Amino acid sequence: MTKNLLTLFLCISFFVPAQSQITWGMAMNLASSASGNMHPRIVNDATGNPLVIWNHSSRAMFSRWNGSSFSTPVMLNTAAMMVAGASWMGPDIAAHGDTVYAVFKLMPEADTSSHIYIVHSFDGGISFSAPVQVDNIADSISRFPTVTIDNSGNPIVAFMKFDGAFMDSRWVVTRSSDFGNTFNTDVKASGWSGGVICDCCPGAIVNTGNSVLMVYRDNNNNVRDEWAGISTDGGNTFTSGMPIDQNNWVLSNCPGSGPDAVIAGDSLYTVYMSAATGSSLVYFSATSISAMQGSIGYPVTGSFAGLAVQNFPRIATDGTAMAIGWQQNVNGTDQFALMFTNDITNGFPAGYDTVDLGDVVNVDLEIVDGKIIVVWEDDNAGTIKYRTGTFNSTTGIKENTSQNHFSIFPNPASGFAEVKFTGTHPESRAVVTDVTGKEILHTDISATENKMLISTQELSNGIYFITLLSENSVARQKISVQH
Repeated sequence: MTKNLLTLFLCISFFVPAQSQITWGMAMNLASSASGNMHPRIVNDATGNPLVIWNHSSRAMFSRWNGSSFSTPVMLNTAAMMVAGASWMGPDIAAHGDTVYAVFKLMPEADTSSHIYIVHSFDGGISFSAPVQVDNIADSISRFPTVTIDNSGNPIVAFMKFDGAFMDSRWVVTRSSDFGNTFNTDVKASGWSGGVICDCCPGAIVNTGNSVLMVYRDNNNNVRDEWAGISTDGGNTFTSGMPIDQNNWVLSNCPGSGPDAVIAGDSLYTVYMSAATGSSLVYFSATSISAMQGSIGYPVTGSFAGLAVQNFPRIATDGTAMAIGWQQNVNGTDQFALMFTNDITNGFPAGYDTVDLGDVVNVDLEIVDGKIIVVWEDDNAGTIKYRTGTFNSTTGIKENTSQNHFSIFPNPASGFAEVKFTGTHPESRAVVTDVTGKEILHTDISATENKMLISTQELSNGIYFITLLSENSVARQKISVQH
């Protein structure tokens, strides 16, 4: 039977509520409620042990895995410092081997005398330095520090900057060449849309080699889409920028939710929340860094029955493995949802894991050596909870990349493409995805059918994938659309 359903499925996201790739352990408390739980962030040391930072009663708290449990939390700021933090923002942390940097902003935020500070550890978080001031900005105001580490082990810090009247919002970047003891004068990384920035939405800074990208929520006449400022000289200058979200979300107030991003190969992978469709949904975007051409971004699940809101997405990668985690409310219950693939070149499969239910506020995750470690703010228990999952580096399903398994004609396609199956084939499911793994069409193919017809009229020019999934094999080919 001919399948000409592509146009129908363009705006439909199909998923099942669980994945089977991850084996989860029990959820545990990282520390007692006396140590607080706001806005946890997780990285790992040189041996893969998790390191976690969070905010508690205006303190930057830290704990590390010691081989059998998390250590007793310690305070990274001095007793005289009051650290800014909330469920939606707080201190940040980065690690490169056993070099660890943590940054935090002092209170009150809207005060020119309240600065951003950094501490460092060169032993995997066993001991930390005294705090060092990062933002040497005279009469300006700073906010929302975020940190990454270059290949030499030096910190690159980004933060939001205002004038003394809390106006002229922009993201700036400063870097150190002496391992966090001193910092260069900051340089502007935002403003590429012609507007300012969303002034109460945190951002993220990521880097690979000499490429440093500052990912943030923009504000161009109340269009609150995500952008990336781009540096090709290690963060010393930002000479270009690109949109990574073209949903055109118009909002006259600040949503208080920013993007997160990772780099894998030449691709910048970004997750963010947008309510451009009327529903607050988590989106995923994959963008070529060298081409500097932003992608559109797609909702990871789309709307479904019972979903009220999705927010606070985070993303992590290790090799080809990648995971997205976010907070959502379904049928009145808060959830920690997680979507995972062990090979991002094949995109994300349909479905997500529900890591936890009830009073999930803010989440984070890390992938290392076949493990996913997740942390989240649980306001019912008043604690940070953590959970570890394991996955195989392969799915155990043989992937058949033979071009003779099925043929596509014409390829490149303009209006239609015919997929013709070669010889006998088992009962299968045909799935069409874009380069980000976003599913556009799925349909079942019986063992007696020998072809299907796909409409490409409504697709943008580019590369897509057609995958045949059966019980024991996967066959995949590329199709190019050129109008």
